[in-house]
Amino acid sequence: MTELQRAPQPGAEDLTDHLRDRWSVSVFDDSHELTTDEVRRLLTAAQWAPSAGNSQPWSFLVATRGSVAHDVLVKHLSRGNSGWVPRASAVFITLAQVAEDPEGNGPKWPTYSYYDLGQAAAHLTVQAAAMGLASHQFAGFDHDAVAADLDVPAWWQVMTGIAVGVRGNPADVDPRDAEREDRERTRRPLSQIAFGERWGVAWEG
Repeated sequence: MTELQRAPQPGAEDLTDHLRDRWSVSVFDDSHELTTDEVRRLLTAAQWAPSAGNSQPWSFLVATRGSVAHDVLVKHLSRGNSGWVPRASAVFITLAQVAEDPEGNGPKWPTYSYYDLGQAAAHLTVQAAAMGLASHQFAGFDHDAVAADLDVPAWWQVMTGIAVGVRGNPADVDPRDAEREDRERTRRPLSQIAFGERWGVAWEG
């Protein structure tokens, strides 16, 4: 098995190890199980993410391997994800509250729910890296079918899945899934994403 892939581009070496070590693993050990304490710690990391007005407009369906939620998700995975996702120890299905519930409770600013959920998901994946776990976020599944089968209320929107576990042996999986492990990790240069005086003018730092 190859060593853990650290972010290779210039500048990434200055990041905290937990950020450099986080990458989207596609080969999981299908014999590994997360403990209840590990699942709780991952959820607690997401729980303490910042949100607009402390509205915390996120929820998670915890789909550990072998659970009803996991069986439902696996049934509705896209073809491209159906090979590697089921091998993960657990999948955290992310949801954002996008409207008030029948009692009038909901986020003060629903348009920020996606942003806030993204922060909660990021906290969970960084915590996973700190715990020596691998993660891979994905969206390739039938969101409406999962929502219907798992009784998700209409004011919540199913968004993504976060597969978590430990790395497995690439020799044990389909070559197409194993190939993902060797892809070079790249990002757009800062000059294309950070602007200074106005849009399109690269920040000079």
